[in-house]
This record gives sequence, structure tokens and C-alpha cells, in this order.
Amino acid sequence: MRMNTLTRAIVAFALALPGAAIATVVAAPAAQADGCYTWQRTLSQGRSGDDVRQLQIRVAGWAGAGGIVRVDGRFGPETAAAVRRFQSAYGLRSDGIAGRQTFNKIYQLQDNDCTPAHFSYRELDDGCGRGGWSGGPLSADRTRANALRIMWKLEALRRSLGDQPLYVTSGFRSGSCNRQVGGASDSQHLYGNAADLTSRTRSLCQIARAAREHGFSGIYGPGYPGHDSHVHVDLRRENNDDRTANRTSWSAPDCGVGAGD
Repeated sequence: MRMNTLTRAIVAFALALPGAAIATVVAAPAAQADGCYTWQRTLSQGRSGDDVRQLQIRVAGWAGAGGIVRVDGRFGPETAAAVRRFQSAYGLRSDGIAGRQTFNKIYQLQDNDCTPAHFSYRELDDGCGRGGWSGGPLSADRTRANALRIMWKLEALRRSLGDQPLYVTSGFRSGSCNRQVGGASDSQHLYGNAADLTSRTRSLCQIARAAREHGFSGIYGPGYPGHDSHVHVDLRRENNDDRTANRTSWSAPDCGVGAGD
């Protein structure tokens, strides 16, 4: 978990100025807020392009109960719904249209490497202490991209739990690391698609239940074999290289979380 940058503080101050809310509904930001990505136009249903895709990565954690937001560069109803939930979660006007106010909040939340405020690549890289993104079934670049996507969902989950810290005990695992820790041969950790979580302020069951609202298609927690000490979340429905693609698998029996929820 990291401290906010000076950039975030400046953006937050700007949003608090009188008249700022009026200006936000007109257009997307005119100036770059940080070193990651700058949106140049307001986005709404019917838009398409890489700017939509970049938005989808950042709001995918607000997919709603059992849903996912497809990162396909097309702004449809599921993206609009996720934008509305994101806006509501941060006290913005909830209209499903991504304009200056929405982008400013994203700029405030992200670091220059595009990771969200409270998670880092270092937390999600090779879980056996060697670091890096190689040694799995995907290229290092794609594995790292998957890790970025799950981090933004973790940021949404953290927000819904009252902005209380979540700790990643295992993220990406290379093949050798996965064997070392006794992971499943088809583990989502191999793809950079998964994270194991604990908290000092929220119970594991609170985490597992909340995860159902934030775009995780794999959830395993208390009551599932080997998961009484952490909650596993993953993006298996978004991983087209894995035979578990397009399936939702939730199991935390001690928390009342199951596949039919």
C-alpha cells in the first residue's frame, strides 16, 4: 500500500474548488494528469477505441453482482453500468458518462506506471521471491498486463470494504514457483490472473462476499480445501488461454459463497 503522489493531491484540490463540478460535465481533461494515460474526449455508450479500453481496465472492478466488464474497446451497457458504480463509489455524479470529473478521479487513483493507488507490480510479481513475469504459459508482457487488470479490481474491492488495506500474499507464479508451493497445475496464478488476499481489519468472509460484486469469476475462501487462511480471487472468465475460460467458479462454503450465488 502506497502514499498518494503530489499529483493526486493537486487533482483532489482542484476538484474541491468552487465551480469544478460544472466544468467537469463539459469535456474530458485538456492536460495530462500523470505519466500513465490521458483521455482526450468524453466517453459514453456507442464510443469505441483504445481510450474506451483503457477506461474499461480501470472500472472493471465495478461490474456488479456476478458480472464482468469485457475489455474490448466498445462502450456498451455493461461499461456504462460499471462507470455509474465507480462514480457513485467516489461521490461523483452517477450518469455512466466518463468525462473530466471521472477521469480526474482515475488520475487521482493511479500512479505513473498505471497501477492503482494501493497496489503495485511488486506485490503481484513472482510469488517465490525471484521477481519478474517470465516462466508462465503467457509472454511476460501479457502476464504483466493481466496483473494490472486484477490490481484495478482489487482497488475496487478495497474501496467497497471501506478503504481498509488488503494484503496480497501470492500473485503471479512462474511454473517452478507454482510447483514449489504446491499450486494446481492449471492455476490462474500462472497467468498473472490471480491474487490471494488477507486483511487485518476485515474477515476473510467479508472479503469473499464482497468479491462477488467486483468482477472476479474465481473466488475461493474459508471452507474450500487449502483456503482457510486467505481468499483467492481470479479472472478466469477473461483468460482465453485456459480451459477454465468462460466459467465462474466460487466456493467459500463457510461464508455462504457458492457457484449459484
